Order: sequence, then structure tokens, then C-alpha cells
Amino acid sequence: MVNQICDIKQGITLHKIETNKFKTNLISIFITTPLSRKTITLDAMIPAVLRRGTMNLKTQEEISKKLEEMYGASFDCGIEKTGDNHVIKFYLETINDDFLPQKEEILKNAINTIVEIAFNPLTQDNKLKKEYIETEKENLKNIIQGKIDNKAKYAQDRCIEEMYKDKPYGLYRFGYVEDLENIDESNLYEYYNKLIKEAKIDIFVSGKQIEKAEEILKENENIQKLNSRTPIYQINNEKTEQKEEKEPQTITESLDVVQGKLVLGLDVLDNSQEAKYIAVVYNAILGGNATSKMFQNVREKASLAYAASSSYLRYKNNIFIKCGIEIENYEKALKIINEQIEAMKNGDFSEQDIQNSKSNIISTIKFIPDEQDTEITYYFGQVLSNIPLSLEEYIQKIENVTKQQIIDLANKININTIYFLRN
Repeated sequence: MVNQICDIKQGITLHKIETNKFKTNLISIFITTPLSRKTITLDAMIPAVLRRGTMNLKTQEEISKKLEEMYGASFDCGIEKTGDNHVIKFYLETINDDFLPQKEEILKNAINTIVEIAFNPLTQDNKLKKEYIETEKENLKNIIQGKIDNKAKYAQDRCIEEMYKDKPYGLYRFGYVEDLENIDESNLYEYYNKLIKEAKIDIFVSGKQIEKAEEILKENENIQKLNSRTPIYQINNEKTEQKEEKEPQTITESLDVVQGKLVLGLDVLDNSQEAKYIAVVYNAILGGNATSKMFQNVREKASLAYAASSSYLRYKNNIFIKCGIEIENYEKALKIINEQIEAMKNGDFSEQDIQNSKSNIISTIKFIPDEQDTEITYYFGQVLSNIPLSLEEYIQKIENVTKQQIIDLANKININTIYFLRN
């Protein structure tokens, strides 16, 4: 599977992923803009409102009917934080023409439909529809206020917020309740128009017999209306992610919880590209799987945690250790976690640990082409990091990591924030 890239217009890029693995074609549109406190809630409102209706499909019922006509195509949209960018995402999945009882231009129909939803919103008097705005403001308010319901996710979000205080990555992806009262059908439409003039736009088409995708897009009236642009977005790289060694901060908060949530945010001080592959292996040994130090020592041997794991955030060069613990076990758990971090610095792990971790990582990489949305996400990640890397090259980078490199990197990893959610 090769990601074939061409510009529809400057700043608007088509990615074609030709594959015979699936009976479906998946079309995705990603609108990327830098994270900003001023616009974060506006960004979150946009996909919610756009999915409600377009100039030609004025209600969700009409959109649903259109999808049904395409043999039960499925549509979804949402918003993600990727590095220091806010990405509005649209997905439309439909059956491939080869599996239809008679020849139809379903690819063209699907591309035109998703473009219609993303770039031709329902307006009245040069404003978005007021009813849709008011309903989605209430829905978004419920999402923002409901973030506290998933305590494990809430604890990690709070840890990130404290680590990146007053910085873009510390912002909550769905925005803030206090912004909602000032959003209306006029200023949201004004912001939407500014966004689609300036943002980076990537369109992915994955599937079989998709060679006509470029021609379909260039002929589409809504694409023709979009201007060329020098897109405004953030590439997270060595310069943007420079970190300094600092004393860890400890944040303790109380909520009505039965189980404590302990999250440690770690900084990887080596910000070179090669270090990122070493960090993937380091993380796997520390807490990335069932044979890891965190799982074996904190959960299994000491029985201090219901769950104990770690994850590596490549864009920001951070590792997050996450544990669900009995509240009275906080000090014991923290002590054993620190011992595992020190053990990594001292090289207290075997070649077998390295091989097991590499096998798990490589297995995950090999599964990337088995899911269309996962493969699209992989290629989009390359776009935002500006590092094109085939799956084979990625596997080789992991294979090449040595024990000494892991030890060297371990000694450039420090705790930035300890966050504990208790009762």
C-alpha cells in the first residue's frame, strides 16, 4: 500500500491508498489548524453543526437517506488533538463498486457527499442555522461537563493540563463551557469561513479502483470554491519540543472516587528523531504490555494496582505512566514506579525483554494495513511530523534499537508531573 500524494490546490492535498484488502472504500477529510485558546471551542462546534445539514441535504434525515441510497454507507465526524494541532475529521465508508449488483459511480457519489457535508453547510441569510447551533451548544456543554465521568481519562487529561499549563497542548480538545454563550450562528459561520480559507486540508481515499478520485475532486463545485492557501498548522519537531530538566511537580485532587488514579507525566529530553524509535521500545519494556515492568512489578507482584501501564506520546515526546490504585497505596505505588524508572536507567532489563517488546511493536506495525482508518491515521501522522516513513522502514528502525541506546535514553527521561486523583 502506497500513499500516492497530489495537490488538488495549494494547501489541499489528496492521498490515494490503493488496496485490494477490503470490500469498502473509505474517504476521510482532515481540516488542520493550530491549537488556540481563542478558537478551541469554535473548532469543536464545527463538525457537530456541519453533520446536521447542508445546502443540498438540509437535515440529518436527508443525510441518512443519502447514505442509505449508497447501500448503507456510514458517516462520522469529530475532533482530535494531534501534537499542537486541532484536527476536524470526517469519514465516509461505502461499499466498493466491484461488489454492487450493477455498475454505479458510488465512489463519485461518496466523495461528493462527504465534500458536501464538510464544505457546503446549511446557511440562511449568510448565517448557519440557529436551531442547529443552539442544540449543538447544549450537546457540547454536556460533553465538556461529562469529561469527569471517565476518571482514568480525566486524570490523564488533568496531568497533561498541568504539564502544558498556558501552552496549546494543555487545552481540552472539546473546549470550554464559558465560551459557549458567546457562540452564535453568525460568528461561528464567520470563523468557519476563515478556517477553510487558511487551514491545511487533507483528503484520503483508501480502497480499490480509486484512480478517478483526483478527477472527481477537481470537478467538484465545492472544492472549486475553495482557495489555494499556504496552510497554517504546526509541525512538532526537534525545535518545538525542546524540554528542560526540572523538579517534578505533584498535583493532588479530590473527587468522589472509589479507586485512586495515579498518572506520571515523563519528559524525554532527547528530542532527536532517532530517539523517538528508541523511546517506543523503552516504553514497551517499562509499561507497554503484559510482560512490562509496570505490569509485572506494580500490578502482579506487589498487587498495588488494578491496572498499571505506560504509553508514549510521540508528537510531544512524553511518556505517561497510569495506575488505578487503592487510595492508601499511593506512597507504595509511587515508590515501586520510581524503582522501575531507575531500573531502566541502570539497564536492569534483559535482551529477552527487548526482543519481546520489539516483537509486540512490530506485530502492531504489521497490523496497520489491516484497518483502513488505522492506515490513514498512520499516513496522516507522517504528514504532520513531516517524516515520510514506510512500514518496512519503521520496522527496521525498531529492529535496530540496542540495549545501550535504551539505557542512554533512560538517563534522559525525567518525571515532569505526578498527578493523583483521590477521594
